[in-house]
Amino acid sequence: MKKNSLSVMRRQGGASALTMLVMVLFFGSLLTLAIKLGPVYLDDITIQEALESLDGTDGLSTMGPAQIRTLINKRLSVNNVRGFDAKNISVDKDGDLVLINVDYEVRNNLFSNVDTVVHFKHEYEMKGK
Repeated sequence: MKKNSLSVMRRQGGASALTMLVMVLFFGSLLTLAIKLGPVYLDDITIQEALESLDGTDGLSTMGPAQIRTLINKRLSVNNVRGFDAKNISVDKDGDLVLINVDYEVRNNLFSNVDTVVHFKHEYEMKGK
């Protein structure tokens, strides 16, 4: 009985070098994606929060589109969102309602000649005080 269990233990050697290499490459590529795409999604969440916080702002319905864009840019610069262009924001007014559409994409170089493209589109309908 003991001899049989020893022979089983000798046959179990763990993962091969090829298996370990594949695992390192797989988890390394996942880590690279997380490092490259994580900040893009965090910036988008910050942009959403900045736009949602405009709802109920004093005098929002009396501001012009340029003033609203300036207000949004100030909030984004306070939150350290860089590389976002105000041209991606369209502001329309319908009486007291302010319609804000944000449509933009972010391109990142993943490695060599492989790029990632992430597209975001948000629509907001708000009313000032």
